[in-house]
Amino acid sequence: MAVVSITRLRVRLWRYLAPFLYSSIRCAWQARRSEGNLRVSLLRDRDRTFWTRTLWASEAAMKSFMMTGPHRVAMRRLLEWCDEAALVHWEQESEQLPDWQEAHRRLQAEGRRSKVNHPSAAHQSFQIRPLQTGRQS
Repeated sequence: MAVVSITRLRVRLWRYLAPFLYSSIRCAWQARRSEGNLRVSLLRDRDRTFWTRTLWASEAAMKSFMMTGPHRVAMRRLLEWCDEAALVHWEQESEQLPDWQEAHRRLQAEGRRSKVNHPSAAHQSFQIRPLQTGRQS
């Protein structure tokens, strides 16, 4: 069984965008090199919103990544940088990433909010806008 992890983060102010992007690149690099990582994909949505899709060999591999290196540092900073943050994880047989529409559907239906210090109204009501795809990797 593979574990899919989806995150959605909205950067609340333009001044946090550069450090957020730098941190995101470091986290993607870390994920791609982490033991148990099968796939990494990023998406830039509109209005300073960013998505990640990662696929892991196990939940233990995913958690090991989350709690170490650049990702651990980024999680603390996201409290201030973001006004919307959500995530969802699930197990699946396939070692293929779900498409972005399925990621959105699962996040809205089964996901949960992450803590942020300055939550938007959308974050508080857990309303996730439909995707407007931008650059993907």
